[in-house]
Amino acid sequence: MGIWVDTFIAPATPALLPLEEFGQLVVDLGREQLVRTPWAVFAGTLCVNAGLGWDSVLGRARFESPAIGTELVSEERPADDGPDSEPPPWGVSVERAVLLARGETLDDVLPALRDAPYAQQDIAVTFRCLDFTNSAILDHYWYEDERTVLACFALATPQHRPLEANTLGRSGGPTHPVQTCVVNTFKHGEGTPCPAIETVAARHFGSALVTGETWG
Repeated sequence: MGIWVDTFIAPATPALLPLEEFGQLVVDLGREQLVRTPWAVFAGTLCVNAGLGWDSVLGRARFESPAIGTELVSEERPADDGPDSEPPPWGVSVERAVLLARGETLDDVLPALRDAPYAQQDIAVTFRCLDFTNSAILDHYWYEDERTVLACFALATPQHRPLEANTLGRSGGPTHPVQTCVVNTFKHGEGTPCPAIETVAARHFGSALVTGETWG
């Protein structure tokens, strides 16, 4: 299956963006043709370290297309996947979230977020994949790949993401607390956040950003 990389972009100081600002971040990513719809809004208990392409409930929803209102729960894993005491992304991520809304029209994102339990539960908005018709995306990631999910997180409380970690290796190393962040997954391309995505993130997070990556 090869190595997949998840990169994140977050403010240097963890903070929850106001709902309207978070919604505008999501909309800007779409309007600048960095991502492809449909978008989807989730609420519940999310793990920002769950592998976005395969392990997380967000990734599963991307490929399974559940009905609106479906509750998604982390799948059980065999005992030999590693000790449960290991924190994510090395250990098992435990998630439970409801798919609140899905759509093609960016103007519908903010109304969907206003109906969500923002700041009370973990919120995520996902896009189906990166938009490879944009040369800034294609140049950075080399090949068109519809498995490249992107998610914007607005967490009820901060969580810690590793700055650089092999998820198949030993746990540990420096981390950064995140509450609002952008995460995207890819298999081919430069091992850093895409500058075009980082530019949009800086518009809403401020110029002091922290980035990092996990792979496995």
